[in-house]
Parts: sequence; C-alpha cells; structure tokens
Amino acid sequence: MTETDPQGLSPEDYATLCGFLRERTGLSFTEAKRYFVDRRVAARMQAVGATDLRAYMNLLRFQASGEELQRLVNLMTVNETYFFREKYQFDCLVNSVLDELVRGRPKGSRLRIWSAGCATGEEPYSIAIMLLENWSRVDDYEIELLASDIDSAVLERAREGIYDERALQGLPAHLRAKYFQPLRGGAEDWGPRWRIVEDLRDSVDFSLVNLADPQQVRGFRGIDVIFCRNLLIYFDDLGRRETASMFHDALAPGGFVCLGHSESMSRMSSLFVPRRFPDAILYQKPIDGGAA
Repeated sequence: MTETDPQGLSPEDYATLCGFLRERTGLSFTEAKRYFVDRRVAARMQAVGATDLRAYMNLLRFQASGEELQRLVNLMTVNETYFFREKYQFDCLVNSVLDELVRGRPKGSRLRIWSAGCATGEEPYSIAIMLLENWSRVDDYEIELLASDIDSAVLERAREGIYDERALQGLPAHLRAKYFQPLRGGAEDWGPRWRIVEDLRDSVDFSLVNLADPQQVRGFRGIDVIFCRNLLIYFDDLGRRETASMFHDALAPGGFVCLGHSESMSRMSSLFVPRRFPDAILYQKPIDGGAA
C-alpha cells in the first residue's frame, strides 16, 4: 500500500506481488482479481505488522519457515467442490480407463492415481468410493490414492474428512449411509455434518505440494491417472504448459490426465493424445513415452 493509493496496491506493487506469486506457486492473478488480492494482502500485512509492501515482500521471500507465504497462499486459493462433481469422469475411470491400464498386468501390481489440487478431499474420496462400488477388479491390484494441494488449511480438513450437506448434495443416500457417520453436537451449530469412515480416510495419502516447485513434484512418478480438474484455469499460459510437461514426466507410459470440462490439453501441450471414451475425453501419454 502506498500514500498515493491508500485503498490498495499501486499498479507497480500489484505487478511485483503477482509476479512473485506466479514464480513461486504458478497462480496467475490478472487485473480483474486486483480487489480480491488487495483485501487479502492487506489483512496479512496488518496481521504481521508490515508497514509497506517492501517489508512484507521481504518476509515472503526470506522467512526461513515459509509460514507467511503459506498463510497468504491459503487466503488466495478458492476451494469450491463437492462429492461426485462431474461424475461422468469418474464413470469413465471405472468403466473404461482402469481396465485398459491393467490389461496385461499381473494381479497384485500397483495402480497409482493422483488427485492434484484436491482441495478439501471430495475428489479423492469420490474416486475411492467409485472404485469400491463400481470396479469389479478393485481387490486384484494394489491401488495408491495420492492427493495434494498447495493450501495447508484445506488439506487438514481433507484429512479430517468432515463435510456438510452442501458437499454431500450429489451423493446417493445409500452411499452416505455406507461411507459416512453423522456427527452431532458441538460448541456451535454448524448444521448437519458427516465424517468419512476411518478406512476410507486411511486409503488416501494427502500431501502439501506446490505444482510449480520441481522439488516437490519429483516424488510423483509412475502415475497411472492424474485428476487435475478446474485448477489450471488459475494459471497463465506458461504455467499451464509447464504443468502439462510436469504431468507428462509424472505419468507412466500410457497414463491419463483428466481435466475439468472447460479445460483442453490440446491448448496447452502437444505431449498428449486426446482419447474419446463413451463417458468423457481424457488425455493420454503415448505408450512410447514420447510426444504425441
């Protein structure tokens, strides 16, 4: 904030901050997001006692723990989701994709599914439920469900596995009864809430991951399916291309990427082959591992 622009960041300061966040997180904030960014930065500057943006940027850049950058990122991310969102893609997974992936693999071999940008956990838990309910070969393979997000606060909520009525709106009653336990009481009236059963919570490995940090994504290799839905819309063109290349490296040959309904890999990268299934279009890494 400056004396000439007391209501928010100056154009120069806004560009500096957005450039820093783009470099560190991949998130891209346009001029249209300026009010949104101004309010959140002002709140964090007040919380840490920073008198100007330069002092706050020094904290973001050089704080050894990275705690303040994480707090700001948590405020900047929007995590709107619910169970079985865009269910046709989960149908595609259990009706077509998994059977293709395991063709020729011996029983007991590993399948790795990664929910990248999992928010509060509805997506990976939906995948788990779909596998248990709708894939007849679920017990024949060692399935790893990995889930990651850049927001530490939503990851804690994902691990707790507690949801309200809005999150469960698309869940059939018999699945709610089978996989959720009602919670009652509490210090405040939050309305009806349910918690994922323990076995299902334990089936998902949640981790804090910044997709723009090569060190943090290095451990994701040999992935068979990546769900990254409605996340890349928050990246700029360069960030999308970089993320597509990272996904290509993370996937096993023949592996698939599932994007949101408004996203298209063909606009980001030529590394993948679009595959049209009866339920959805997914993007496949060529079997030979090379570019499409």
